[in-house]
Formats: sequence, C-alpha cells, structure tokens
Amino acid sequence: MRSISRVVDVSINTVSKLLVEAGQASIAIHNEMVQGVEASRIQCDEIWSFCYAKKKNVAAAKEAPEGAGDVWTWTAIDADTKLIVSYLVGGRDAEYAMEFMDDLKAHLSNRVQLTTDGHKAYLEAVEGAFGGDVDYAQLIKIYGASPTGPQTRYSPADCTGIRKRAVEGRPDIDHVSTSHVERQNLTMRMSMRRFTRLTNAFSKKLENHIHALALYFVFYNFTRIHKTLKMSPAMAAGITDTLWSLDDVIAKIDEMAPAPAKRGPYKKGKDIV
Repeated sequence: MRSISRVVDVSINTVSKLLVEAGQASIAIHNEMVQGVEASRIQCDEIWSFCYAKKKNVAAAKEAPEGAGDVWTWTAIDADTKLIVSYLVGGRDAEYAMEFMDDLKAHLSNRVQLTTDGHKAYLEAVEGAFGGDVDYAQLIKIYGASPTGPQTRYSPADCTGIRKRAVEGRPDIDHVSTSHVERQNLTMRMSMRRFTRLTNAFSKKLENHIHALALYFVFYNFTRIHKTLKMSPAMAAGITDTLWSLDDVIAKIDEMAPAPAKRGPYKKGKDIV
C-alpha cells in the first residue's frame, strides 16, 4: 500500500480508503452474481495467514488491534470451471466451518460431490448444511516425521501417502481430490503480497485483509483469464458471457457510494491581518 501511494503520489490514507470501498463493492458483486451455481465437484480447503502478529506473539505485541493473530481463509472451488463459489475469513474452529458450509450450500443449486481434507470440523458442518443431499468424501494425507535441524526449520513434513474416505452419499472415489483447491492456495500466495511467507508484508488490520481478499476473488472469478480454460471462471460457469475488467468494480463502487450531501451555507471567515 505504501508503494502504491508513492507511485501515484497520494496519501496512504487515500489508498486505504479506496481498498475498503473496493472490498465492499467486491463483496456485493460476489453475493449478487455467484448465485445458483450448477457444479458437479466442489473442493474445499483452508489457507493460513495472520494479521498484525502471529497468534503466539499477540500477547506481547504493542497495541495489537482486534482481530490480530492467525487468520484462516476457507475456500470452495468448482473443480471443472475453477470458480470460487464461496469463501470465508476467520478462525479454523467448528463455528466457522458451519458458517462456511452454510454459505456454500446457499450458493449452489444442485447436489454436488464434495471433497475436503481430514479437518474434523468439516464432518458436523457438512451434515448440518447439506444433510443427506451431498456426496461427501475426505482426502486424508499421511505425513512422515518432521525434518530436524535449523536448515529445515520452515520445511514441512513429507507426505508419504493419502487415504480417501467416503462420508456421506455415494462419492466417486476416482474424483476425490483436493488438488485444484490446493493449487488455488498457491495462486493466492503468489498473487497477494500479504500472503507471502517470511516477509513483513502481512496485513495490519483484519478489515483490510478481508477487503483485499474480496477484491482478489472478484478479480480471479471475473477478470482473470484462466490459462487452461481460455476464459474467466465466471464465464466457464455461465454466470457471465463477457470478460470483466476492474472498471466494473469501479462502477460498483460508484453505485454504492452515498449521494453527496447538500452543501451548507458559506460562512465568511475573519480577515487575516
């Protein structure tokens, strides 16, 4: 944000204000446009980030704002059209899992095959949102021993295998996968600086983090051409028949902007001597 303010020669407060307005417009666009989605295979996952400070450092942080600490972004992607059908920013507990699944169900118009990882919070959340009207399976990864030594401090344990488990309905085991949603996690980390690991580019406020994500998801769904599909995910899903640009987001910002208030009477100031 500071880099943008230097490049275009405006106050960083102006950049922050525009981000909030763009985020609010993007949330409205997603809620209005991504409705009644017809999909066959949905994959869900969560991606970690943090605001202001990591959870373990919040207690010792100076003037940590509300929402500081670990932040998880839940995403649901259509494996065929690559459309982000639903997303939620918050914690990783059962309450957020239920809210996420309720939102996903509200955006879909038909029965789908759903795949998640082995996170236990999904079990009750999927049952509560879909009941028996879903073909649900979990893909559980099996990891080996964690690497040791200072040079491997940030290296994850090696995945030694996977286990597919049918939970509800009759999911096609051959299509039980989280590959597309995990690839989307990488796209998010590569596309948003605040998601880059081991840097000081993290979000300072949860509100800005949410609005940046909302803007990214609208960009990904509506204005970015998917290299494999040769069109945007929204076009592939039949939500729109044209490729959007950020001008459409700006138009939504202008539409949501409050009408200018009537200017009051002019009061002449005192003469300066």
